[in-house]
Parts: sequence; C-alpha cells; structure tokens
Amino acid sequence: GAYQKVINAYKLKALDIDIENTEWSNATVRQRVVDALKTVKANNSGLKTVITFGTTSSGPDSTGVDMIKRAANSGLANDVWCIMPFDFGGGTTNMGSLTIKAMEGLKAQVKSAYGYSDATAYTHIGLSSMNGKTDDSGERVRVADFKTMLAYAQQHHIGRLTYWAVNRDRACGSGTDGDACSGVTQQPYDYLKVFTQYTG
Repeated sequence: GAYQKVINAYKLKALDIDIENTEWSNATVRQRVVDALKTVKANNSGLKTVITFGTTSSGPDSTGVDMIKRAANSGLANDVWCIMPFDFGGGTTNMGSLTIKAMEGLKAQVKSAYGYSDATAYTHIGLSSMNGKTDDSGERVRVADFKTMLAYAQQHHIGRLTYWAVNRDRACGSGTDGDACSGVTQQPYDYLKVFTQYTG
C-alpha cells in the first residue's frame, strides 16, 4: 500500500527499492518486499522495478543470493537487480575492475535463479556506484573507474548505470561536507559526463 501511494502521487513509471541495514538481514522482510513488488507490478501495467542492495567484490553475499532466489521462486519478474559496488574495504586504484568482478558475480546469480541466457541476464543487472571517496577510508572511485564501468555497460547492455550522487560531483572546497563533494580532485560533473554517454 505504501509503494502504491508513492506510485500514484508521482505517476511513477519505475520504482527503485534500495534495501539496506536491518531490513536486508531479515528474511521475512525480504519476502515482504518481493510480495509487495509483485502486487504493484500486477496493478500498474508497464511499471519497471529495480531492487538495489550492497555487494561484496565478488558479487552478492548470501543475503543477496537469497533475495534473488526468493524473487525468482515467487514469480517476481524484477526488471533490474542493482548492486552498490563500493565500501569493499580498500580499492584505492582498482574500483573499476572490482566493480566488474562484482557485476559478473551478480550476473551469474540472476542467470542461475531465473534461467536466463547470458545476454538476457545482463539486461536485468545494474550498478549504482559512488563517485570519489566512499565510506571506507582510503577507498576511491576515480573518473577512470567510471570509464571502465561505462565500457562494461556498453559491452553487455546492462539494465542500469547510475551513481551516488550528482550533488557530490565536484571537488571539495572549504567547509563542504562529504554529501556535497567527492573528496577527490576533479572538475564539476566529471563523473556525470562519463555515465551520460550510456544509452543502453
């Protein structure tokens, strides 16, 4: 019911459910999200659904795998499974390659759960990266990493390519906090200019 109120209020064509923290670790809540998304997809013709969650550098952890399997077993035709490939605890220079590794792990799980071909599985996965400093000290997602992610997206035609967040897509000045700048040397919107090259 809560999802439907938001869909109605904004006349949404797509709904991205970002699952984190305690709700993610609770199997009952994971099933509730699956059931709710099945209901809103049935009641809103053409509505696209995205489920976004954290990941390890090799793909979804056991909780993420369970979520994907629950959805498949429940008959939820989720449009995009989207990971947040950061906060790995390192990755000062290789977040692009670590993201690709995580995406390949996600693709394998989605392919297995739904019985998709490789090509179809890629269209049902996506990533939501971080630009610049992450929550892990020393971890940096550089513009070069975004270029690596873009090339991967273009090669495989993934279902979603986005990042946290455009309001951080600028270098830090005096008095700006981590939600207002990237924490790395850059020109305004350098990251955005990479990802907007993606056309599907």
